[in-house]
Amino acid sequence: MHPVLNQLYAFSAAEEFLDFLGVTYDPAIVHVNRLHILKRFNQYLSKNPVPEEADNETAREECKTLLTKAYMDFVGSNAAQEKVFKVFQDQDGKSISLEKMKMSLPSQN
Repeated sequence: MHPVLNQLYAFSAAEEFLDFLGVTYDPAIVHVNRLHILKRFNQYLSKNPVPEEADNETAREECKTLLTKAYMDFVGSNAAQEKVFKVFQDQDGKSISLEKMKMSLPSQN
């Protein structure tokens, strides 16, 4: 694994990834979408792996490009539209009303 990726794997907060790679971000967007951004970043990395022979600067730039792309996916969209996680994929754009949920509960007499 490339040394830059090893550094990234040590992080746990989305802000750590963004700051390390120098991605400008709105904290409000990250607060709401942090897991979705990181999951999408991982998906982009899986499709476009950093070459082992890349120098650190090139590897960081490639990671920055992919993380910026992942972040931007959520600037003009939301988790339900982007469907990064299975729960949103299974939902298939359907919403469930509060009334429908109440009706599914057993009566409490």
